[in-house]
Amino acid sequence: MTADPPPVRHGIRTPAFRRLLRVWFIALVGDGIRVTALPVFAAISTRDPLAVSAVAVAEVLPWLLVSLPAGALVDRMRPRTVVLCAHSARALLTAALAGLVLVNQAGVLVLVVFAFLVTSAQTFADSAEQLLLVELAGPEDLDRANGWFVTAETIGLDLAGPLAAGLVLAAEPAGDGLVLAWPPALCFALNALAFLVAAVEVARLPDVVPERGEPAPGDQRSALVRLRADLLEGGRFLLRSRGLRALVGTVMITAFAVSAANAVTALYVVQTLGAPAAVMSAMLIALSLGTLLAARVSPLLAGKVGDGPVMIGSLVLLGAGMVLVGAVPSVATAVLGYLVVGCAVGGWNVLAASRRQRLTPSRMMGRVSSTYRVLTWGFMPLGAGLAGPLAVQTSLRAVFLVVGVLIAAAALLAARALLRVPEPAV
Repeated sequence: MTADPPPVRHGIRTPAFRRLLRVWFIALVGDGIRVTALPVFAAISTRDPLAVSAVAVAEVLPWLLVSLPAGALVDRMRPRTVVLCAHSARALLTAALAGLVLVNQAGVLVLVVFAFLVTSAQTFADSAEQLLLVELAGPEDLDRANGWFVTAETIGLDLAGPLAAGLVLAAEPAGDGLVLAWPPALCFALNALAFLVAAVEVARLPDVVPERGEPAPGDQRSALVRLRADLLEGGRFLLRSRGLRALVGTVMITAFAVSAANAVTALYVVQTLGAPAAVMSAMLIALSLGTLLAARVSPLLAGKVGDGPVMIGSLVLLGAGMVLVGAVPSVATAVLGYLVVGCAVGGWNVLAASRRQRLTPSRMMGRVSSTYRVLTWGFMPLGAGLAGPLAVQTSLRAVFLVVGVLIAAAALLAARALLRVPEPAV
């Protein structure tokens, strides 16, 4: 038998946590490059809206189909091993795509399969990184640890990655034979390099071993039956926990509402505001800046007044930002509104993640995290789908107003549960 590794030091100032943060940031820069380059490449190489849509669907589908079993499997494995294998697999997949793009062999089927597989690997890495964060940060530093992770996510995924992809794609060489040859291939090669570097960093992390629930001696059930039982156990735990139910219910409502607003934002900018499409970029930058600010400030506020009031305040702020965008149709208020929305999103994401982690035993962190994600992600297409009919029956401005009111109602409904001090997971 292999002896368990020695215990590791906890805290955000430890070398292990800083290395984990680097892994997270580097991989997210790679993701930011890919989520920018992949739809662009699909569009310019196929000129087919159906093909572009198929690639987009394949890229998000694993969060609904693969995430649950991935979470259950992660709960039976060592998280460092899972993240190492996931990032290594993503590096190989992306390098292979770069090669196929370079020789003009990346057709629609290749792009769809790649998008599905690379996101499937990401579902494993995401669940395992949740475990590593909790184990390396320790219970006292969870809020600040999640603040750093949201900061890294915003800078890497929303700013640095797309900017790097944009710079590469803007440097297309002249000549018909080269238009698709190396700029997109270079984007995917950089993405593969990011995953490779992240995997090397993961290999240097401590091999933490969270508390596990071991199968009973003599359990003769098949692996598939045990997997199903594990999934049901995780789902039951989430639904029976009052604190987790409050978080899930709130996020389902807000995900539904925000996705409705996101679905019509570009049309609102062009049609209602009569502004150039570049205003959309300014709004997204304001959103990111607000998120970065709140990711740093919210743990400090939570330390003074508790996480519950800050979470409720974040929801109220989110609703207010949406109402501001819809109530005052101007470029300035649209940018300001998205800055407010970013502050709200950053505050909520940091503290809600910390509370979920505190309420979840380490032995089922993967299952609860993946179930939480499936329930929330499942409502996003519904919100996006209903935004159009609502705008047709009312107006684009009304969509933002309805979204703001819905989020405010969610804050009111969840206030009592969020203000209750949660019991630590056992």
